[in-house]
Amino acid sequence: MQSGLAKSNKWLLEFFTENKNLNPLMGWETSADTLSEVKLEFSSKDAAITYAKKNNIDYDLIEPKKRKVIKKSYADNFIK
Repeated sequence: MQSGLAKSNKWLLEFFTENKNLNPLMGWETSADTLSEVKLEFSSKDAAITYAKKNNIDYDLIEPKKRKVIKKSYADNFIK
């Protein structure tokens, strides 16, 4: 299997939620804070940082890791 590259050039802003609880009926994780469900996409890192600073949102920046691409051919499955 291969991982696709769709939407890999977008920057994502997610809100942290402190008060997560378990739903006693179903056992699912739940929260009264609806911001935990909000995810904002930005086309660039600078746009995401500017939005966070403009709206006084504390943020942690997680840089994407470089992909290690191993080129293989179908014939490699049969060669030892």
